[in-house]
Amino acid sequence: MRVLLFGASGFLGGHVRRVLAADARVTAVDCPGRARHDLVDGGVDALTDLVRAAAPDAVVNCTGRLSGTGHDLTAANTLVTAKLVEAVATAAPGARLVRLGSASEYGVVPHGAAVAETDPCEPVSEYGVTHLAATRLLGLATAAGRVDGVTLRVFNPVGAGMHPDNLLGRAAALIHAAARDGADHVTLASLGAHRDFVDVRDAAAAVAAAVLVTDPRVRVFNVASGTAVTCREAVEVLAKVAGWSGEIRERGLGPARSVAVDWMLGDISRSQAVLGWQPAHTLGDALSDVWAGVGGN
Repeated sequence: MRVLLFGASGFLGGHVRRVLAADARVTAVDCPGRARHDLVDGGVDALTDLVRAAAPDAVVNCTGRLSGTGHDLTAANTLVTAKLVEAVATAAPGARLVRLGSASEYGVVPHGAAVAETDPCEPVSEYGVTHLAATRLLGLATAAGRVDGVTLRVFNPVGAGMHPDNLLGRAAALIHAAARDGADHVTLASLGAHRDFVDVRDAAAAVAAAVLVTDPRVRVFNVASGTAVTCREAVEVLAKVAGWSGEIRERGLGPARSVAVDWMLGDISRSQAVLGWQPAHTLGDALSDVWAGVGGN
């Protein structure tokens, strides 16, 4: 199998590249960077030519944007998906097209409930809206037989190389700086919300499973750990991993994409049953990698 992978230089995409390259069923992983084609600014014709030249059996998109204006998020998350649908439908209609969606597509989830792929999607942020629109576009194209599409709703991926736009990436950077400078505290936004953190290596394995599964009967899958913890608990585990005993202060609200959602837990039974996937790493494993990634010992 030949895979065309976009976003291989990114946080999740880099792990996906390594997992795919290590799989004996994958004969080649082609990873075009922005210099070869910019998915946001590039046109559909150029993208179609790239797909045709690559002749892939599967196309995976690990690009996307976490923050910015509604226009920025729509361009990076929704319109990129629309371009890929057109390009793959034209140049490689038999190829599997896998995109990374988000738990933000669900919106507010009842406290204590595990959200399933069949539950209503009512996103409460521009970020979530742009991902849900992309998921729907891919679903419509798949239902029409134009592409063979799969969306993975990745919850909160955690691991080395996290961007500071993510809570635990920011926390790791702050704790590292505090330990280096002898500071006795760090300050983060409110940490009371519950989140389902999934190790990025497990998320990458789910992408590989989505690429390789034969004729899945459903097309949207949750990629989560199946466990919810407060953000405060996660940061405290990170501080323990770092061996840092300073104070963790909370002030202000979190990012706009998630501030209205105080509980998130993913039901992963569909992914287990159809993709044969389940998480293999603990939150402690993931946070050890986060700390190592910022230069911790």
